[in-house]
Amino acid sequence: MSDIDGTRMMVKVHGKGNKIRYVALPNRSLKLLREYWHKDCPRHSYPLLFPSRSKKNNPITSSTVEAAFREALKESGVTRKATVHTLRHSYATHLLENGVDFRIIQGALGHKNPKTTAIYAHLTQKTALILTRALNKLMDNL
Repeated sequence: MSDIDGTRMMVKVHGKGNKIRYVALPNRSLKLLREYWHKDCPRHSYPLLFPSRSKKNNPITSSTVEAAFREALKESGVTRKATVHTLRHSYATHLLENGVDFRIIQGALGHKNPKTTAIYAHLTQKTALILTRALNKLMDNL
């Protein structure tokens, strides 16, 4: 619970290699987390928001998150192959599509090297259209 900063709208993320960074927390996510905490979160789990079922003082495992994600995919009717890591790719891609600076995305993902972040910069239909428009604008006066 102490990793959620509702005032600054940030979440402290404990990443791979014990890297710690802060990521923006959307209003809707904070609202849902608060609702979950007040209605569904087991009180014995404090300070953990998502405790392990078998070891109450430990957080849920990555395999539990992956299983929940697979179930959510099935329930949603999404047939495309995806993993929890796909969400990271989607997050970076959507931020890029919405004009967020590449360096900010690099920091949010916790990457030291911009080449690592570039892996997430998928060329989507929206970005392809933006590229085409920009090129057409440049070439119109030639």
